[in-house]
Amino acid sequence: MRVVELWRYPVKSLQGERVDAAALTAQGLAGDRRWALFDRETGLGLTARRQPVLLHAAARLRDDGGVDVVLPDGSVAADDGALSAWLGRPVELRAADVAGPRRYENPDDIETEAEDSWWVFEGSRDAFHDSVALTLVSRATIGPRPVRRFRPNVLLDSGGEDALVGGTVRIGDAAVALTTQVPRCVMVTRAQPGGIEVDRDVLRWVHRERAGVLAVGGTVLRPGTVRVGDAVTAVPVGAPG
Repeated sequence: MRVVELWRYPVKSLQGERVDAAALTAQGLAGDRRWALFDRETGLGLTARRQPVLLHAAARLRDDGGVDVVLPDGSVAADDGALSAWLGRPVELRAADVAGPRRYENPDDIETEAEDSWWVFEGSRDAFHDSVALTLVSRATIGPRPVRRFRPNVLLDSGGEDALVGGTVRIGDAAVALTTQVPRCVMVTRAQPGGIEVDRDVLRWVHRERAGVLAVGGTVLRPGTVRVGDAVTAVPVGAPG
């Protein structure tokens, strides 16, 4: 099992960047979900579950450690005012090192997304992840579906990742404890640039064939550098990570 693609998403729910190598830290892949948009009136973090238009903007890391938000028209948002004008509501781009609640919305009703089915949950304190700091999925698992629907950090060439949950794997110089399978939500149904259309059958398939989960995730036990082409190997029980 080898790494064939690496992805980071500097701003939560925006398009991300495919990279050849990256540092893996306790907060996940370096630069991943280090910023998020927050509604100034409700205090909630914005995601493409509630605001699908977010997926039509992109985030890119700058050399100075900051981030640029590229709007759908190709312009770079100058400030929160430009982001608010785009979204039609007062928002702020918040960095992960700024203290504050990290609450997001999700609907239980995946078919109609009825208003009374939406509920609020508390996200991870490690950057702006919903839950785990790192996610992995294989080409074998997603089949012909675009990898960008599922927004993993690591795409693997062959299947078998589900069987690794509960153990530790080495990826490049790093070690990762794979603790869970990743539950899927309406995010995977959303349209994205590049010909990815709205497709509710994707989430139906995940629930029907995979009990609602797709990809595996966990925590970083030992930081290190990961690269495309690195082997992903299970660490035997009792062996050092």
